[in-house]
Amino acid sequence: MDDEEDLRLARMTPEISRRTLALLRGLTGLEPPEQVPEEAMITADEILAEFGTDGLRVLVMTLASWATAQIENVAELSGRSHEAVLDTMELACLEADAED
Repeated sequence: MDDEEDLRLARMTPEISRRTLALLRGLTGLEPPEQVPEEAMITADEILAEFGTDGLRVLVMTLASWATAQIENVAELSGRSHEAVLDTMELACLEADAED
């Protein structure tokens, strides 16, 4: 990224981080869990409409950073490697696909 792009993304990062946290608060424990993607898409569409594709890039960067930190937390607390935690997540995805 160049300096201009860094500045542009940095200006929108606090607002998108705030919305990301609000999204996660709303999604955690949501029932039925199948509603999670729908609610996430609504937020993504709102960010796209307001901030354009740069906003979506910041949303993805924010979610990826937070997800990575939480995967590391789970690995440390469970005594497993990062790979083992990711393997468990991947297995859950494969099992969900097999049910469809």
